[in-house]
Amino acid sequence: MPHSEPRPVPLGGPRFQTDPTELYRQMRREHGAVAPVVLDGDVPAWLVLGYRELHQVTSDPVLFSRDSDLWNQWDRIPADWPLLPMIGRKQPSILYTVGERHRERADVVSGALEAIDPFVLRARAERFADELIDALCGKGSCDIIAEYAMLLPVRVLASVYGFADEQGPGLVKAMNDMINGQEGALEGQRHLGESMFGLLAAKAEAPGDDVASRMLANTAGFTVEEVAQDLMVMMAAGHQPTADWIGNSLRLMLTDDRFAASLSGGRHSVGEAMNEVLWEDTPTQNVAGRWASRDTHLGGRRIGGGDLLLLGLAAANSDPHVRADSGALTGGNNAYLSFGHGEHRCPFPAQEVAETIARTGIEVLLDRLPDVDLAVAPESLARRASPWLRGLTALPVTYTPTPALGALG
Repeated sequence: MPHSEPRPVPLGGPRFQTDPTELYRQMRREHGAVAPVVLDGDVPAWLVLGYRELHQVTSDPVLFSRDSDLWNQWDRIPADWPLLPMIGRKQPSILYTVGERHRERADVVSGALEAIDPFVLRARAERFADELIDALCGKGSCDIIAEYAMLLPVRVLASVYGFADEQGPGLVKAMNDMINGQEGALEGQRHLGESMFGLLAAKAEAPGDDVASRMLANTAGFTVEEVAQDLMVMMAAGHQPTADWIGNSLRLMLTDDRFAASLSGGRHSVGEAMNEVLWEDTPTQNVAGRWASRDTHLGGRRIGGGDLLLLGLAAANSDPHVRADSGALTGGNNAYLSFGHGEHRCPFPAQEVAETIARTGIEVLLDRLPDVDLAVAPESLARRASPWLRGLTALPVTYTPTPALGALG
């Protein structure tokens, strides 16, 4: 009998919530380094699971392009497809720009972020972290995800981008709806867009020492719409993964005995936990995407011109070809692909901003609530079912109630 090709894997469902690592392992066994998958509406794509294959895709922006106009499935995509905010067409953002124009835009973004004073950034992160903990420290219990991790990154990012503090909560909801790719995704995208254009209009009238003003002042000739699109990309990419980095790192520190010492005030283990999460439990699991500019082969697969390739960052991080002992501690090894690779990787200044926010958020929480402890059995902690971003739905904890810092003044 002829060998039948294994069926494409639906990119969604409970297995991404329960044990994606085992799912990626199974996909690698059945399909190899490049697996056929289907998105919402039975739309076909390829998921690149192999570390070397992902490195190859991200290193060749001509063959594996970010130009989504190349996609051979557009005639099948309805106007209300929930993944449109993640896989946009003719979207004038840095995500879909290629060649020299992309490099110019990346320089503008990096320059605007690089000009953020690291001491100011940390001070703002500490201030917002203290404000959030002030609201919950007297209760003796809370959900770290909903009451802290999901609120902190966007408060800090909105501040350095130039938003007023009170706009933060609306931006959080809009981005979470958009990133989850479910009901409300398109409405979330609209709210974020309207907010960003409003910010740019205000900064055009009265510039300040903020990211939006610096991008508007750049002389590279980008339109207000292009600047708005790039700010939206930066906000979305900087908020949710950073919130999940905080949550996933705290989960590790609260459930793994190796990190118990840090809960009594040690600093060293915070960085170790954050690094290990990027290898083993990275917030950004899968990224859309690249489009083959012509017929080619990858990982033993024939890839058709216009095919969509999804970057399996989490699967690549655990590829046995580069990590023979997946149970070994990664230590200071930073070869993970959690921030991408190649000319479309997360700009290094953006990575530094995310790391400062996440680390400050974790350290302030441990300083303020030194006896914080998990309030439920570790195995009962649940993840969002999203195949794109991996984070906890809740992280319930208990601690000794303490007075708010404001009450001590």
